[in-house]
Amino acid sequence: MIRDKGIGSKLWRFAVWALAGLFVLNLLAVMAAVVVNSFATRWLGTWMPAGWTTRWYFDAWREFQLSSVVIVTFQIVFTVVLISGVVGVVTAYALARRDFPGKRAIVLLFLLPLLIPPLTYGIPLATVLYQVGLGGTFWGVVFINLVPSLPFVILVMIPFIEQIDPRIEAAARVFGAGTWSLFVRILLPLLLPGMLAALLLVLVRTIAMFELTFLVAGPTSQTLVVSLYYAVFASGVRASQSIDAMAVIYMVTTLFWLVLALQFVSPTQIVARAKQQQAT
Repeated sequence: MIRDKGIGSKLWRFAVWALAGLFVLNLLAVMAAVVVNSFATRWLGTWMPAGWTTRWYFDAWREFQLSSVVIVTFQIVFTVVLISGVVGVVTAYALARRDFPGKRAIVLLFLLPLLIPPLTYGIPLATVLYQVGLGGTFWGVVFINLVPSLPFVILVMIPFIEQIDPRIEAAARVFGAGTWSLFVRILLPLLLPGMLAALLLVLVRTIAMFELTFLVAGPTSQTLVVSLYYAVFASGVRASQSIDAMAVIYMVTTLFWLVLALQFVSPTQIVARAKQQQAT
């Protein structure tokens, strides 16, 4: 009986790992096919392309005006990150340090944009933005991306603020520290790991956010992912290699920030560093 259970457990683990391996291999194969095709001169019916070239990247950069698209993308992304950081940290501090009627309802309200599909609230919100003249503008794209980003920062930062002993702040005020000095010298070093984690993940999330950005983006406020969509589905004949080259540029841009976030702000590292700073 014990041996049968042991064999069943091993088979179950093997099945899980096999399925996970197949999923990863399939994902890597799709990405590899896109990357290879973006460098191929011609690739039809053969295992490998007939030749290699980088011209498709230059063609995509020129045809899809990627220089302006990349600039607009990072202008939108860093604006969303900045506003989310400032407003999110202040709001998280108020929610973590104050008890008031309706606090749980407010926290639940912040959870909704993270739990429900973006199109659920994106379509009515986009309608309102067009009615007030923000549809198709830079600030319209920023505002609609703040809806999921701001709650994300708040919910990530609340535990970091709660684990800071309030007696540290009280002691600093006893010794004459003002609000600004208290935040810069006491709270900011303790909160910096959590802020870095939240803002880097907001950055990655905003770069990859298609649904909300697509609803309000105009010709001069398209991010890279929306521009990629129009490149694929717009009328006209385009070389598949140029579109794949644009997709590779998008993947590299997103993966760079994602790898940075995972390398430097892993959850265990953040919590350990925050506790260590608090102890000192």
